[in-house]
Amino acid sequence: MSTIEKALAKQKAAAHSAKSDDNLTVDSGLISKTEIPDVQQEKRSIFIDNDKLTERGFLHSGGDSHHQQEEFRHIKRKLLNNAFGPAAKTLLQSNLIMVSSANPNEGKTFVSINLALSVALEQDKTVLLIDADVLRPSLHRELEFENDTGLLDYLCGDTEDVARIIYPTNLPNLKIMPAGSAHHLTNELLASERMAKLANELSQRYPDRVVIFDSPPLLGVTETPVLASLVGQAVVVAEESKTKIEDIKRATIQLDEDLAIGFVLNKTIKTSKDVYGYYGYGYGRKR
Repeated sequence: MSTIEKALAKQKAAAHSAKSDDNLTVDSGLISKTEIPDVQQEKRSIFIDNDKLTERGFLHSGGDSHHQQEEFRHIKRKLLNNAFGPAAKTLLQSNLIMVSSANPNEGKTFVSINLALSVALEQDKTVLLIDADVLRPSLHRELEFENDTGLLDYLCGDTEDVARIIYPTNLPNLKIMPAGSAHHLTNELLASERMAKLANELSQRYPDRVVIFDSPPLLGVTETPVLASLVGQAVVVAEESKTKIEDIKRATIQLDEDLAIGFVLNKTIKTSKDVYGYYGYGYGRKR
């Protein structure tokens, strides 16, 4: 048999062996069939439909025509300055930002998405948007993608590789981590040591990346303040004419005093004197 014939025979045998691997199981001590798609999963991409974003009021470009663009630039700039400027030295994991609200349905997911889209326009920064509201995940509904393997799967140990739960998108600087599969210990997982290690890894491995956690509300979910202790900044969203001042006080009093806290007033009413009336923003260390 010639050298070429031997090479072809060897290639054919290897192909046959690979096909047989489809029937291997974990019990045999070999690679299981269910593990094969996980390798491919890292390469799957989430498609962000710009037209649908526009229809639903989200931001998707760097144009100056929409007043919301400028509002979110203003908020983003403060967050970036604290994440990478002089204040970063005084904040724990300053590039990790939690977006929450006192109560549900005040617009925190809307703000989380728009902030992520705005940061993604930066030339020298990337952004990872995480659906950490694991009790009521909504990023996949708002952006219309499948809630695939994600945060909860990693926290409960179903996957060990963080890269496998971070999905690229068609927007070059934006990546997404879905909430993942529902679990009966959802709250406990969010407050686990494994979550703390994940936060630290995300902050240290990508020092030029902003990580935005769309988090559960602060009132009624005891694990949210625990999550807040892992980040350097928090954005608290309040809905104008709906959110009570007392609720905001009760919510923020649970946060660490060293945390940098910003406030976004959502759904504000525009006036003739205020071109950018959709959002208001305040920022300062907790007192």
